[in-house]
Amino acid sequence: RILGAPHEDVVAYFSRPFPAIITGLTLVIGLVHFKYDATVMIEDYAHGTTRKALIAGAAGLSYLLIATGLFSLIKLAL
Repeated sequence: RILGAPHEDVVAYFSRPFPAIITGLTLVIGLVHFKYDATVMIEDYAHGTTRKALIAGAAGLSYLLIATGLFSLIKLAL
């Protein structure tokens, strides 16, 4: 609903608690789901030390994106 709206409208929309909470939960759940699916894919196709490094990288990327997204959402909402 808010895609393409002016900046002021987006800030007003995410200043309300319900849209901000739903967006935050969607972000966290989606990226945790990405982490688990990426881990399964890596386990299927990589072996040895490469597997461990790729799994750690996928988990690190996922948590980095969660932190960045939540920080941005909080900054926008407040």
